[in-house]
Amino acid sequence: MARLTGNLVTPQGLLHGTITFSNIIEDVAATSEPRADIYILPGFIDTHVHGGGGGDTMDGPRGVRKLAKFHLQHGTTTLYPTTITNPWDNITKALRGVQEVMSEPSNDLPDIPGVHLEGPFISPKRLGAQPPFTLEPSQELLEELLNFKVIRLVTLAPEIPNALEAANVFARAGVRVSIGHSAATYEQVQACLETIHKAGGTAGFTHLYNAMGGLSGREPGVVGVALADESSFAELIFDTHHVHQGSFLAALNAKREHLFFITDCIRAAGLLEGKTELGGQEVTVKNGRAVLGDGTLAGSVLTLDKALRNALGVGLRLEQISKLLSTTPAQYMNLADRGRLGPGLRADLVVLDKKMNVQEVYLAGRNCVG
Repeated sequence: MARLTGNLVTPQGLLHGTITFSNIIEDVAATSEPRADIYILPGFIDTHVHGGGGGDTMDGPRGVRKLAKFHLQHGTTTLYPTTITNPWDNITKALRGVQEVMSEPSNDLPDIPGVHLEGPFISPKRLGAQPPFTLEPSQELLEELLNFKVIRLVTLAPEIPNALEAANVFARAGVRVSIGHSAATYEQVQACLETIHKAGGTAGFTHLYNAMGGLSGREPGVVGVALADESSFAELIFDTHHVHQGSFLAALNAKREHLFFITDCIRAAGLLEGKTELGGQEVTVKNGRAVLGDGTLAGSVLTLDKALRNALGVGLRLEQISKLLSTTPAQYMNLADRGRLGPGLRADLVVLDKKMNVQEVYLAGRNCVG
């Protein structure tokens, strides 16, 4: 049995106390011991991460392990390796790679419950930094994907042919359907949400504001539905490049408990700035900003501990930020055993110093960092 004393970040606020844990949290209690300059949060959950530390989901098992280990150093204890639009054989190869890593769990890697399939079922009109290998979903392709039994989240553009049929199939299979890389109308998005809900599924929006057009009084589009729909979730890249702080605060007020942070991180994170790649495309990283040759943002070099510090910089409290990093993504992905500090939950813990830098990380009670 282990114990840590510090400022515990709970959904109710900061509690100066002690957390006692084995592989699960045994007890959370207030204490009269001298106040420590450390902060203890539930482990971070990243549902959209392509790479980091030189590794990428598309590289296969070695790349998945490399990116996972990198993000663990930054407090991420659960992650979903994310694919990119590519030739079909490359996508299925990547899925087999994640499948292999999942079949051989490691004590020094974050938990990997499954894959986020971002592309190829997206709009050619809203590629963002996705390569131009989009496909229309067919029954045969969907069956092949689901047979891997690793996909837990899929990005889908509602306006492409067969999109509603695909949303129904994925939702019935328990896969979260996230609307993104889309030029759909308000009505097309609403029809997709209705299909997902009728199938008993859970809906989300992929990197809110990015690769989905804008919002205006006469054309609400994808962003309008995302902000208006109370039941859906939305992920957001808060690296100060993808989303202005005002837009973030607007989304937070609209989505409340259904907004959460992701990194959309690429392999270049943690490496020297300069040339790198994403999905076979050349990317340049300069001043923390990753772009294609035409200036299009190409993922990020964000880590979730950096997103935490960015959110503090716009005035959020730690308990609000902890929901964005852990509680809400756990709810979205139906991970009922994590995302908060509470008895009976997994002892996935992040210990921060007073400058909000990661000092220790615990995975199911095992000290893996620090």
